[in-house]
Amino acid sequence: MGKVLAVANQKGGVGKTTTAVNLAASIAAAEVPTLLIDIDPQANATSGSGVTLTEEAHSIYEVLIEHADIESTVIPSSMQYLDVVPSDINLVGTEVELIDVPERERVLYHALGSVRKKYDYIIIDCPPSLGLITLNALTASDAVVIPVQAEYYALEGLGQLLNTISIVRRHLNPTLDIEGVLLTMFDGRLRLSNQVMEEVKKYFKEKVFTTVIRRNVKISEAPSHGRPVILYDAQSIGTKDYMDLAYEIFKRDGLENFTVAEHSSIKKAQKDRDKKSDAGQGKTEKPSPEVYEPDADFEKSVNDILNESPEETLNMDGALPYENHQDASAPAPGDEQTDDQEKEL
Repeated sequence: MGKVLAVANQKGGVGKTTTAVNLAASIAAAEVPTLLIDIDPQANATSGSGVTLTEEAHSIYEVLIEHADIESTVIPSSMQYLDVVPSDINLVGTEVELIDVPERERVLYHALGSVRKKYDYIIIDCPPSLGLITLNALTASDAVVIPVQAEYYALEGLGQLLNTISIVRRHLNPTLDIEGVLLTMFDGRLRLSNQVMEEVKKYFKEKVFTTVIRRNVKISEAPSHGRPVILYDAQSIGTKDYMDLAYEIFKRDGLENFTVAEHSSIKKAQKDRDKKSDAGQGKTEKPSPEVYEPDADFEKSVNDILNESPEETLNMDGALPYENHQDASAPAPGDEQTDDQEKEL
């Protein structure tokens, strides 16, 4: 059975879609069958992976609303081991259409039953919200990757996300785990970036990925070319960081023999960037649905999330004091940026 990872954070602009696309591409570069599911109505993961949705093609919308077979929506990408389930603008109304559907939180969970044996990793790019779509993704996932921008405001929304994960664990998916917290847009020369890293590590401890995603212009340029950064510039810092992240996940999953530095599939991926992989394997039988009896407490919790009414968030002990922020963006002594370094960033 493939491992399902949801990339989630209700705060926008933290590198969530960038992480989903480039993590999926980096895993695929290791010749590991990978499926990227774009469940965000903005469909940025779809375009960023180089996939174009034609009028005849189905998207994740048809899977959630019309109960289409998810295998019929899979589109091969330009990387041999990476397939994509695209999103569509119609997904923006999905939460309203699902509101009265029985087992509305488990629609995606049941849909993934036919593809989990085909792929070793399934990466889900969630929308920047804690609504019904994200709830479906968390229910269907084995673990969550939480991207956090290395800035103070990125810390403030983590409490509500953790509260949602806790609700999903109690009522929908008891095995849901936090795969790790990933610091993105990190600049080690800035005090603020280092302070945020310290606070995140203080709270999440070993759940923080050792890998950090550094600021790199190649990561920002790659989506405009419809490619993951590994296909846009294989020698860039961004490629190295996301390959390191893939390796760290492999290591946590017990795949100790994989070595990024010795792996040749990056070059192979570049050669195959304009080739389409053949459609994969036959369909597998869908599992029979589980008996579902939501209790009153769960319905109240879900409705609270959908209405975005709860004010309670988990207390982040040792949160950054405001008085430390005024000079936090200044470089540490001896780390002043040169003109050449600024241009590189």
